[in-house]
Amino acid sequence: MRPETLQRIEEAMRQLSYQPNRAALQLKTGHSDIIGLLVPSIANPSFAALALALEKEARDSYGYRLLLGNTHRDREEETRFLDDLLSHGVRGMIAVASDIAGDHFRAAVRRGVSVIDYDGRTAARAGSRQMPIDSVSMDNVRAGEIAARHLIDVGCVSLAFLSEAGQIESRRDKMAGFRRAAQQAGVAAQVVEKRAADEFGDASMVELGRELGCRLAQMKQRPDGVVCINDMLAIGLLSSLRDCDVRVPEDICVVGIDDIFLAPLVTPPLTSVRPPLAELARLMVDRIVARQSDPDLPGQEFLLAPVLSARASTRRPGQGQ
Repeated sequence: MRPETLQRIEEAMRQLSYQPNRAALQLKTGHSDIIGLLVPSIANPSFAALALALEKEARDSYGYRLLLGNTHRDREEETRFLDDLLSHGVRGMIAVASDIAGDHFRAAVRRGVSVIDYDGRTAARAGSRQMPIDSVSMDNVRAGEIAARHLIDVGCVSLAFLSEAGQIESRRDKMAGFRRAAQQAGVAAQVVEKRAADEFGDASMVELGRELGCRLAQMKQRPDGVVCINDMLAIGLLSSLRDCDVRVPEDICVVGIDDIFLAPLVTPPLTSVRPPLAELARLMVDRIVARQSDPDLPGQEFLLAPVLSARASTRRPGQGQ
């Protein structure tokens, strides 16, 4: 239309406080400007930070909004949320899932949903089952390596990796990187695991850290460097070690993974491995939009490098005990 016509229409919209009818737009186009996000629990600060980064990128770059679902990695919850997304015309989704290659996700892909697998590396396996999805993640193997290497560089000679006992892909990768760095340096390393009362509740992860801290404090041959599967477990560990009169970092150095907003606020401030959230969010939103334009786009795996945020829960290199 002519510019003057558009100007008159926009002026009328302002005067009438007119807002477009989203339901009517969806009926016309068959899809909505919403991206779905499935996470185990938004109570986890790392998933909350991910949601904020995705929402900002989707809004600022494409005018999209985010629809969030908490699924606890439960297949039935995931299936219900997938059905809800489709009923609202959502055709793009990012998932931290129980099994991205499962039948419920395969059915969603067949129905036209573009899927991003976040924090997993199942793209090759899923692709072999004719699922054109993308896998986007921090390089979790590298994260485990960075954490272990930092402990070795500050003089630790006996390492432990503390984790919840459930073996999901990202945990296995972090452990693999941890073990590889320890083996290359010829340093003793062990994995200490315990099942949390509620695998995806952060109160339980903090309590798990406290329980594992008590176990470490009672060991006759105690490790002097610890990597925690996430920062919430590390925060519980710091609390427990303090109660047991174990000094951090003098007796044990502690490294977390995720670098949540609480990491620099605890005592001592927590050294942690930070994922590149802004870059991860930009890549995932771009791939969702690109895949909607070209549904035949082949699935790819993207791994982005993490970085270390060194703080007072670890010694400085060369500082010694």
